[in-house]
Amino acid sequence: MRGYFGIGVERISKAMNLGAVLRTGHAFGASFAFTVRAHHRSKMVDRADTSKSDQHLPLYEWDSLDDMRLPKGCVLVGVELDERAVNLPSFRHPLNAAYILGPEKGSLSPEASALCTHIVKIPTKFCINVSLAAALVMYDRTLTLGQHPPRSISSNPGQQADNNNPPLPTVDQWPLGNNLRKR
Repeated sequence: MRGYFGIGVERISKAMNLGAVLRTGHAFGASFAFTVRAHHRSKMVDRADTSKSDQHLPLYEWDSLDDMRLPKGCVLVGVELDERAVNLPSFRHPLNAAYILGPEKGSLSPEASALCTHIVKIPTKFCINVSLAAALVMYDRTLTLGQHPPRSISSNPGQQADNNNPPLPTVDQWPLGNNLRKR
């Protein structure tokens, strides 16, 4: 993947959510992770962060937004349900970015939002779990900047469906499909 990114949360309080954000960041190749004004039980983070991300990527724990220091050229992107925000599927990810999410049962602070060059939102009807939101943002970044080939419509990756490579069967064509419908 081109560029680099970091993932972080402001005012996170649940250690399991932070552990999930860190583990997912590690899985998606984050260059660093961070918290701002976090208040969680540090010992509990390891229960969700089974990849031991602290051994593989830096974790910056800032006491305030004023303490936050991002690399030169790194763009801060807020992830928030906000009417001013760009829908994630339409967003062009900066090459070098740090994504900041708000806390559980809350939003990014007005101060954090003001620091963001961009605000994006996941097009959902209501707020979702912070660790899931972080995963979706990182997945979208991977799709758009990861230099993956276009999606295949056949069962053989990289090949288009044609007479030699028919499309995947529908549920009606599955060997057990008829048995499932009879229940």
